[in-house]
Amino acid sequence: MQHEATQLEEKKPTMDLLLEVKNLKTYFFLEEGTAHAVDDVSFNIPRGRTLGVVGESGCGKSVTARSILRIVQPPGRIVGGEITYHRHAHSEAYGGARVATGEKVESDEEVIKLTNLDPRGQAIRHIRGNEIAMIFQEPMTAFSPVHTIGSQLMEAITLHQKVDKREARDRAIEMLDRVGVSQPKQRIDDYPHQFSGGMRQRAMIAMALSCRPSLLIADEPTTALDVTTEAQILDLMGNIQSSYGMAMMYITHNLGVVAELAQEVVVMYMGKVVEHADVRTLFHSPQHPYMQALLRSIPHIGRKANELEAIKGMVPDPYHLPPGCRFHPRCREFQPGLCDLEEPELKAVEPGHEVRCLRR
Repeated sequence: MQHEATQLEEKKPTMDLLLEVKNLKTYFFLEEGTAHAVDDVSFNIPRGRTLGVVGESGCGKSVTARSILRIVQPPGRIVGGEITYHRHAHSEAYGGARVATGEKVESDEEVIKLTNLDPRGQAIRHIRGNEIAMIFQEPMTAFSPVHTIGSQLMEAITLHQKVDKREARDRAIEMLDRVGVSQPKQRIDDYPHQFSGGMRQRAMIAMALSCRPSLLIADEPTTALDVTTEAQILDLMGNIQSSYGMAMMYITHNLGVVAELAQEVVVMYMGKVVEHADVRTLFHSPQHPYMQALLRSIPHIGRKANELEAIKGMVPDPYHLPPGCRFHPRCREFQPGLCDLEEPELKAVEPGHEVRCLRR
């Protein structure tokens, strides 16, 4: 479908399924060994909803996002599992690729196995940045320093939309205004170094939203921003999501942000999902010792700094993972002869609440 050049229509969010990730495995094959960056990860994202993904650095959050977009670079590659995208029929693939890549299941829906697509092929290139967009970490380095903000936004628009340069410029100015960049008609010709950190982040959001994607993947979009700017960015993303009806996958270390934005949460540790539940259940009744430890480490009003509880130990070497449960060397509920021998499976402890723990 050809989108309007200067006006983005609003739609109401629905609850039907948008993305399915099933038993995804993404490994990196290096001289030191094989790193199981994403190891048997499964979750669903409905239309118009937000999935929060939390965990320590190196647990596989960003690699999961890059796997969805098929931008994992060698020596990494997807070695197993499926990523299924449910496209509405009005969102037709560029160049007739939909016939070659999708399986029509209903009059208004098409099922596309993203894991079956060529990472450099025409079909995934149409989806990437157009129907599934991503806000990358560190906007300071995500933009090209030798091209203006406007030229980079216009490139993203003209790549996916059937518009000329003038219409693309109008769309870019509209999006910069939509995300709160002051004087967008003048600032569109500035270079990234002329924007502050918060403004660069807004420009990155504008680029990601320029084609009004069905799914926005936000990879720690407020990293290195002050708390005031962070609050403004979060409000902005929430408002845009509600007006466009898009789904969002929000990757962060900040549990407070997850509590505010997400409806469901996936907790990852060393490439595996260790707990998955709706946000209320997860915060009020966490079952995995890792999630419990994360909540205990959050500062609270009235608690002194020296009373904060840190998770003991370190994240294990990805090339020499511990046997059994990967969290057991740091777990306060560790049971010798069980946790260090048997690898737990992700199982339901109640409807809609899954935990990977041998003692649950």
